[in-house]
Amino acid sequence: MKTSSSRPVANVLGIPVDALDMESALARTQELLSTPGSHYICAAAVHGIVEAQRNPKLLAAYHGAALVLPDGMPLAWAGRSQGFAAMERVTGPDITIEVFRRPEFAGVTHFLYGGDQGVVEELRERLLQRFPSARIVGIYTPPFRDLNLDEERYMEDLLSTLKPDIVWVGIGCPKQELCMARYTRRWNARLMIGVGAAFDFHTGRLRDCAPWIKRAGLQWLHRLIQDPRRLWRRYLVTNCTFVYRMTLQALRRTAPSPLPQAPARATRQVETRS
Repeated sequence: MKTSSSRPVANVLGIPVDALDMESALARTQELLSTPGSHYICAAAVHGIVEAQRNPKLLAAYHGAALVLPDGMPLAWAGRSQGFAAMERVTGPDITIEVFRRPEFAGVTHFLYGGDQGVVEELRERLLQRFPSARIVGIYTPPFRDLNLDEERYMEDLLSTLKPDIVWVGIGCPKQELCMARYTRRWNARLMIGVGAAFDFHTGRLRDCAPWIKRAGLQWLHRLIQDPRRLWRRYLVTNCTFVYRMTLQALRRTAPSPLPQAPARATRQVETRS
């Protein structure tokens, strides 16, 4: 199926996930950077897709995104089953490194938003060690709670002054999706990209797995082994729910409900963590 703007998407439980691979995702990212207005990109994984079934704000955030990346093999498989044979997984950690690495993004300025205390500082150092010419103009560690009015004004003023091309948001799902949906226009951000655990992966707090494990769709198991007490419910219960609902969708040969129109994004709203 296609959206009204001829943007090819797979219908994953009522959420439009863009049918693309890394190269087309980077091309779209570059296009968005030159498109007037404020935009955001979500990296949707199984957890987010299932959470959106019971969280209308998260569902609206996905529909309001300029791009929804298939962050995980199950989403790519879902797209392939709908006729998008070339659809591949495009994860938050991977697209982060590709944007910093590629020469076509050499002039782009970056702002890092997220992580626990000390993470974003270390991430900046590691990225600059690996990509010395990278232009990282600012960083901020938001609180785990919602921003208060002073923090909102601070971020608005800071980004208005620095004017970064990309704000990388690494505060986890669903916080980062809700954050981007509410703040993108208020902060006048050219492009915000939600990258989940990318900050932890690229600072070594989380160990990455071998490429064959990712291709097999077993990266969730690799992460579960690293942090079973926190992640067992998310991965075991959520994954089973996803498979069950996708099976029903396939049997019906349609979505459980029609894809709603992308809701109008408010010009003035708020949310984050520091």
